[in-house]
Amino acid sequence: MQQVSLWNIFGVFAKIGAFTIGGGYAMIPVIEREMRVRGWMEETELGDIVVLAQSAPGLLAVNMAIFTGHKLRGLRGSIVATLGATLPSFLIILLVAMVFTSFQENEIVRRIFQAIRPVAVALILVPAVRMARRGCKTWWAWAIVLGTLVAVAVLHISPIWIMLVLLVCGAGISYIKEKK
Repeated sequence: MQQVSLWNIFGVFAKIGAFTIGGGYAMIPVIEREMRVRGWMEETELGDIVVLAQSAPGLLAVNMAIFTGHKLRGLRGSIVATLGATLPSFLIILLVAMVFTSFQENEIVRRIFQAIRPVAVALILVPAVRMARRGCKTWWAWAIVLGTLVAVAVLHISPIWIMLVLLVCGAGISYIKEKK
């Protein structure tokens, strides 16, 4: 693969940052599409980046930009991708904050925001379904997904506790298998 220019990285991530509604999870399918269309990454590499970005502290969108930029061009790529992903959002939020205060009681503006909400939900669900399809190849993986969903959404158990329990279980299972 030919080396990707920093301007191209910035441009792609600025486009992603400017036109993705719904935050980090909504960016996942857009980033995947942009990387595949340009031949910058394989689907498996993108899956690894999503997992790394979710595991690292901080904003998912920023983490994805950092890891993707690093994969493409190292430290400079990380910086440029992060600037590209965050600068448009920062400028848009700044503009909205300056203008919105005078229109926040406007019925049309309120309805526009109500119409955008379901779109944001769908944009978040798409990568979740794709990740589940890719990552859940066994019945027990699906059981963990469904159990976690119920535990968090219905029982209001903190995801941190679930991850800690699964970490201990995974380590225990690995230890037992190595002993055999």
